Amino acid sequence: MKPFPQPGATTLLVVILSTCLLLFVFQKIIWIVLPVLLAMMLYYILRPVVESLVAQGMHRGAAVKIVCLTQLVVAGSILVLALVLLSKAGSWQTSLDRYLAGGENLLSKTTLSLEKVSPMFKNMNLSEKVDDQHVQDFRDEFVAKNLLPITLGLLEWLPSLLLVPYITYFMLNDSMRLKKYIIKSVPNAFFEKALLLFSRLDDSLQNYFQGLLLLTFLDAFCLGLGLEVLGISHAIMLGLACAVLAWIPYVGSIIGCIVVVLVAATDFPDQTWTAYACLALFLAVRMLDDFVFLPMTIGRKLNVHPLLSVLMLFLGATVAGATGLFLALPLFGVMAVIGEAVAQVVADQGLRARHRAARQLAAAAQPV
Repeated sequence: MKPFPQPGATTLLVVILSTCLLLFVFQKIIWIVLPVLLAMMLYYILRPVVESLVAQGMHRGAAVKIVCLTQLVVAGSILVLALVLLSKAGSWQTSLDRYLAGGENLLSKTTLSLEKVSPMFKNMNLSEKVDDQHVQDFRDEFVAKNLLPITLGLLEWLPSLLLVPYITYFMLNDSMRLKKYIIKSVPNAFFEKALLLFSRLDDSLQNYFQGLLLLTFLDAFCLGLGLEVLGISHAIMLGLACAVLAWIPYVGSIIGCIVVVLVAATDFPDQTWTAYACLALFLAVRMLDDFVFLPMTIGRKLNVHPLLSVLMLFLGATVAGATGLFLALPLFGVMAVIGEAVAQVVADQGLRARHRAARQLAAAAQPV
């Protein structure tokens, strides 16, 4: 299939403004946007499996039920595993205390090093402010003030996330029926353009999720390789976990970085440079993400210029914060396809003439 033509300057400006407006709206209804987005991701992952079963002679409804049931079994198994891990709260608490103690040790050594290097830090008495008692008090206060709100926030998201398998099932089962229903409402003069638009939208969304998976693989490879070179335990698993956490803009990357730095500080309590090297590795991969990997994976999959990809990321973050950063590129790719299709219809006088003629014939055919 030929690549979709890039929009002109005027169309591009309208697409950018429309994308920013939709990002602002989506930020207000993120509770439904996120489940739909996750359902679409599962849809494009599971659709090839369903189509393969249908190609082997299975009825589409039966294929969808088998695939969705398998998905629920896998999700249930993961949930049971999570509950089993949570049942071992005692060992988790011991491990958490151990890693937090490693972080406190790193913080203390860092402040002592800063005081030796600069008189300004020595006059500030940083080492006294980050002693064990102060750190313990801060940790207890943080848990008391933030743990309950975070837990309640996660519980508030639970009903929305339960919609994901439900939406995925109906997308797999009724997507073709929905497309036919929408296309029936399109005038005959624009029928071919409508078919092309649906095809391009489908390709755009599929390419986005493929680009996201490729970006996750690149992040996991770079982080895992770097952590392995630094000698961090479970480097591959940590790299993969951090790459998946990076799907959550800003917050996910920060959490992954903190976890790895704590692991490094605990595994190498006398070699603080290892923790600093892990921090530098994360910053380097983050820069590669923003300026190389993201434009060259998701941006290229969506046929978006790398410079425009970076610009849309900054615009999305400005308009809608973390939500805009996550949705900017896929939404821009969809709006670019729609904008170019509309521009082609508006610029095609033949199509508009056919539509006017069809309306006149329909009006003349009606009984007086």
